[in-house]
Amino acid sequence: MEIVRKDSTTSLSNSGVQSEQLLFPENSSSRRVTLTRVTVLPGATNPPHRHPASEQIWVALEGSGILLLDDERQEPITAGDVVRFADGDLHGFHNPGDVPFVYLSVTAPPVNFREANSRAWTKTEPARVAMQNRP
Repeated sequence: MEIVRKDSTTSLSNSGVQSEQLLFPENSSSRRVTLTRVTVLPGATNPPHRHPASEQIWVALEGSGILLLDDERQEPITAGDVVRFADGDLHGFHNPGDVPFVYLSVTAPPVNFREANSRAWTKTEPARVAMQNRP
């Protein structure tokens, strides 16, 4: 059994997107999953990107917004929705609303998101940004 205490979580922030790393390679011995609580502020965008060797599931907790997908496709998502992205699926998010959008993200196998959050994001960042898996 493993308990991850609040003081051992890490918050990463970039361009209006805050990612609270609840369970990730730096605070857990799990080799199977990363758990992140993500808050996207009004007007902010998490640019489209891929996880080449991980699938990801989002559980929308609060607010609503627009998923940014392959072929410039967009899909609405709102609190209560669950979305699954297969390995390599292009995905991003834009919050056009006036309240934060909050979701839980489950990534398997685990990804350390620190590197991706260390670069400045913009709405026009290329959609080919890939986050590599890190055990």
